[in-house]
Amino acid sequence: MADLYSVQISTLFITGIVAGFSSGLLGVGGAFIMVPVQFWVLKSLGVDPTVAIRVSFGTSLLVLLPTSLTSAITHHRKGAVLWKAGAILGLTGASTAFFGAYVASQLSERILTSVFGCVGILLALRMLTSGTPVSGAGHMDCVGPLILWGVVFGFVSGVIGVGGGGLMIPVMINFLGFSVHEAVGTSAALMIFTALGGSVSYLINGLGVQGLPAYSTGYLNWLQFALLAGSSIPMAIVGAKTAHVMPSHRIRVIFGLVLLFIGMKMIGAFSWLGLPI
Repeated sequence: MADLYSVQISTLFITGIVAGFSSGLLGVGGAFIMVPVQFWVLKSLGVDPTVAIRVSFGTSLLVLLPTSLTSAITHHRKGAVLWKAGAILGLTGASTAFFGAYVASQLSERILTSVFGCVGILLALRMLTSGTPVSGAGHMDCVGPLILWGVVFGFVSGVIGVGGGGLMIPVMINFLGFSVHEAVGTSAALMIFTALGGSVSYLINGLGVQGLPAYSTGYLNWLQFALLAGSSIPMAIVGAKTAHVMPSHRIRVIFGLVLLFIGMKMIGAFSWLGLPI
């Protein structure tokens, strides 16, 4: 049992490193990497799968708060954060993320993992097949579309336990006129808001729930938070700095491939194909 706990702790710590780097590099927060690992760890401890996926979602959002803040500050120093757009998207998204998290607290594990995986696959396909974007500042100061997209993706981010950056990056690039680096930097800023709204809701809606793992308050697990945040925060700085020396198209390809793999894993596609992944 001691060996099992050591493996789980090491796995979470390493996951935090990867998630933090991806957060800084891609502006996606790392939840698409953290959630499947957290889910596996909690199930291996005997936590009911439905409770486990909700704790994974809630805790991943909590981890995104310091990680996104660190990433946003680093991108800001590179001049890649459009704070007005990020604040509008983030504030509108935070309110609907709260309600999205409430909806998630009422759904089963199978539904949540399937939705999580499908969203990841759709985003991956969009990023891998879309052409090279051109920065067009014409839409960035238009408040209406920013509010609309913030509301929609804030809700979705609350449901599937992500900060919304990964959901918004394709929209920012293809519909709102952001360059890749502007989208990555600004998404880190907006995730500060959506992660806060979603994590608070997961905390409230998990109070009094039976079968929560040790060190939990509602659907937030403080042990997982400490391990993931402790390793992800410094790596978010490294990832953000790397993003500004890496070609835009390469960032898009990395982002798309990572999302595609995780999305297929969460919906069970590899099991259907008989692959030992």
